[in-house]
Amino acid sequence: MKDLRIVFMGTPDFAQAILRRLIDTGRNVVGVFSQPDKPVGRHQTLEPTPVKKLAMEHGIPVCQPAKMKDGTALSMMRDFSPDLVVVAAYGRILPPDMLAVPRLGCVNIHGSLLPKYRGAAPIQWAVINGEEKTGVTAMYMAEGMDTGDMIMKLETPVGEDETSGELFERLAGLGADAIERTLAMFDEGSVPREKQDDSEATMAPMLNKGMAELDFSKPAKKIHDLVRGLEPWPVAYTFLDGKLLKVHEARKAEGYSGEAGALLDEKCFIVGCGDGAVELLQVQPEGRNRMSGEDFVRGKRLVAGTRLGAQAKDFI
Repeated sequence: MKDLRIVFMGTPDFAQAILRRLIDTGRNVVGVFSQPDKPVGRHQTLEPTPVKKLAMEHGIPVCQPAKMKDGTALSMMRDFSPDLVVVAAYGRILPPDMLAVPRLGCVNIHGSLLPKYRGAAPIQWAVINGEEKTGVTAMYMAEGMDTGDMIMKLETPVGEDETSGELFERLAGLGADAIERTLAMFDEGSVPREKQDDSEATMAPMLNKGMAELDFSKPAKKIHDLVRGLEPWPVAYTFLDGKLLKVHEARKAEGYSGEAGALLDEKCFIVGCGDGAVELLQVQPEGRNRMSGEDFVRGKRLVAGTRLGAQAKDFI
């Protein structure tokens, strides 16, 4: 059934990897939906999404409706007459009338092991919460938020120091494997359906900059997981002398303990936590480029006892 008429819906790099697999395996992708182009950079130049770029390279028609419920997107979808719609990180909830268009339904590739981490940021929350494993789920789409019947799951361990950005790249490849295997099931005419256990569901809401400020009263592991979960966006941060200090990379510092938020080592950027300590490995001072924590401490000539945080003062 490689002649199935497939419409793909997706926006970021994660989705691009899945569209690329559809193209590379010879699937009949008749159209693509992606989010509208957004202005980027100092000159606010409109930049196409990664999915749109790939589709255009292969001559696949691209639709970018601004709204999903005014009938425009529905009309676009019907014009393609799809047998199946494949969705991955599209960024919009599909209304029931659009879900009903393809005769074989809509299949979503979701970046978690459902029913855990339903929502917009499953990969980041798995890292923030210190999960030791995660994966992707291929599922039929329903009206609820990631509530549809599951087709298959693929698991992978999460590295102890792995960032959400690094995990995104790995799960994109796993998602591509999942859609290839799922479409093989459609070829065979036998696609399983497993209902989700709603009692085990957890949510993964969108990230925001407000959640990125480090609270050093928390255990070192929690801070380490938050830093890697918020990399590359929105990036964890703290304050020093009233100025913003972004923290791109950190790790638990073994053998240290001391006052939460206080610098414990003048040679390394080690900060006390509510339980243990963390070393800030890669930081970015306000208005400057990234640098190592050691270089930052050395350049600022910080001394033990220097305090970090919005209300911090130096106690020397």
